[in-house]
Amino acid sequence: MEDNENTLKALRQEMSAANEDIMTQLNRFFSISNRIGMVKDRMGLPHFDPVRESEMLKEVLLKNRGPMPMHIMQRVFMEIFKASVEEMGAGTRRKLKVNRFPGQNSTVIDADGVIIGGARPVLIGGPCAVEYMDQLLTTATHLKSLGVHILRGGAFKPRTSPYSFQGLEETALKMLKEVAETLDMRVITEVMSPSDIGLIEQYADILQVGTRNMYNYPLLKELGKISKPVMLKRGFMATIDEFMLAAEYIYNGGNEQIILCERGIRTFETQTRNTLDISAIPILKMETPLPVIVDISHSLGRKDIVLPIAHAALAAGADGLMFESHFNPPMALCDAEQQLDLTEAENLVRYLKKFYEF
Repeated sequence: MEDNENTLKALRQEMSAANEDIMTQLNRFFSISNRIGMVKDRMGLPHFDPVRESEMLKEVLLKNRGPMPMHIMQRVFMEIFKASVEEMGAGTRRKLKVNRFPGQNSTVIDADGVIIGGARPVLIGGPCAVEYMDQLLTTATHLKSLGVHILRGGAFKPRTSPYSFQGLEETALKMLKEVAETLDMRVITEVMSPSDIGLIEQYADILQVGTRNMYNYPLLKELGKISKPVMLKRGFMATIDEFMLAAEYIYNGGNEQIILCERGIRTFETQTRNTLDISAIPILKMETPLPVIVDISHSLGRKDIVLPIAHAALAAGADGLMFESHFNPPMALCDAEQQLDLTEAENLVRYLKKFYEF
């Protein structure tokens, strides 16, 4: 009996020493992993690399001589790899300039007198694309009467099909500027290329980065050098961490006037154009001091559920809403099915005014 107790005691001591060895090696592994994460951040690469993980796992299993079974060894190392990727992301987030620090006030952006991120939510509305002057003026005039102070309209249109309407470019920018000055509104429009920034700056008060360009790092870097606000839309396949890292590119250039826009992500659901990630709103508000706008048109792709979704977005903490509106949606050159006509836009704003001041 005494021999068994002594043996058990010795084995426990040996186990404690093995645990210490495992801890030491895990810390070494995570130290290397974190350095890899920093290099990947500089290169703009995702932390998770499924090909490399598969290669490492294969190397481990080929060298395993037991007694741990292969399937258990695989499970253990997969958990280690998963934890290392999570730690890479956590380490990166802790260093971000766009992080909200304890006690930090929320960022308030002044777009030539229109406040974004203040006490009242802001409304951004207008057609998907600028088509002609009467279309833009008629729509904008009605929206301004409802309390919409920022006019949206596409001049350069990134379309899935190369044969779809691509926008009127500078002609559209001139129309946006003229209508906005007439109605005392501000202009937001999309920029797709670094070479277009200078031109669009002449006409727009806020430059928008579309979902397809969230990963366009040369564009984000150049937008970091301008003095006007930038609205960054979340990529439709982007995680919240990747979204924040994209904002960091702009912030690193010196431009702290960043507006985040949640516009839905792609999932297996087909009832809506995208799936609006409501949870992203309070998470972004907690993680960053930046204002958050929700695009209720591109997230839904339909008009019949706009009212409750708009209410839900503001209730979740959004600093404003963006929606598409056209005085005659059936004749619109793009996204006709999601653009609100003037009556629908009025119904939306009147409904929201029951709960919020604009």
